[in-house]
Amino acid sequence: MSGSVAAEEDPLRLDRQVCFPLYAATNLINRLYTPVLRPLRLTYPQYLVMLVLWEEEPQTVGDLGARLHLDSGTLTPLLKRMEAAGLIARRRDPRDERRVLVTLTTDGRDLRAKALHVPATMGQGYDPAGVEELREGVSALVAILARHDGADKIGGDN
Repeated sequence: MSGSVAAEEDPLRLDRQVCFPLYAATNLINRLYTPVLRPLRLTYPQYLVMLVLWEEEPQTVGDLGARLHLDSGTLTPLLKRMEAAGLIARRRDPRDERRVLVTLTTDGRDLRAKALHVPATMGQGYDPAGVEELREGVSALVAILARHDGADKIGGDN
């Protein structure tokens, strides 16, 4: 550490970073969901895909990626594994061959009933109002970060 910066003012201290508690929370969420989702044979990212499809299907791969903030390099292998597991089907959009539509299979639709316990299980012991306030705050942060991410893509050389 530089001798001229007081420890509490050092911008490179881990406890001063916004990114670290978010990173740690993401890792902990994944670990906490794993045993709850294991009987459903879902990983946490697969569960998120299912949540979107249980709301509305079909979804394009692009719309799924936008909704989940995942790029196609991450989403495509995830969808391939879900298709191999018999939960989803992918097909070209007959109206636009460039787009791939994702739909649930019968097994994927049936899994919804088995997953109904997940939110209540994960919410046990937490104050619902506090959880809702936290969700709203984190959602606002995601919106801010997504705007910055979009600005880089629009104005950058990507």
